[in-house]
Amino acid sequence: MSKPAIERFLERGLFASRWLMAPMYVGLVIALLALVVIFVQELVHVVPVILSGAAHAEDAILLALSLIDLSLAGNLVLIVIFSGYENFVSKLDIGDTVDRPSWMGTVDFSGLKMKLVASIVAISAIALLKAFLEASESGAAIDATKMLWLVIIHLTFVVSGVLLALMDWVASLTDKH
Repeated sequence: MSKPAIERFLERGLFASRWLMAPMYVGLVIALLALVVIFVQELVHVVPVILSGAAHAEDAILLALSLIDLSLAGNLVLIVIFSGYENFVSKLDIGDTVDRPSWMGTVDFSGLKMKLVASIVAISAIALLKAFLEASESGAAIDATKMLWLVIIHLTFVVSGVLLALMDWVASLTDKH
């Protein structure tokens, strides 16, 4: 027995609605471009100071941490763009190029979630380290309240990541329906 026409029409419409996500991925590409611009601005701003000899070792460390932070955020955006598009919209038909990352097409929603959480934990750890270095470099008293909140936020991300991993592990032990 075949489905009624209205049901087939509704199902095709629902399936086609996945394309409503495509503009969001284009927006994430624009956000990735913004991260590249900020990355270059950081370099242009700090490298001349370092080359002039007016900088200290902590300045170079803070620059490196800022650039690592931006790189991790860029990686995070890229993972969401590729995995989200392939999982929810359409497969990327780019052929079998040598440049294709090995994880593309293999990251499911659970894997995507774990990559996101790991990136967020790393980003918050770098933010915490940067705040501590900036405070100790300035010679001023460390703002205990700010540092406490940074630690609480970081630990919240860590605990969330552990709980998500635990939930995925428990789910993997159950029978699939």
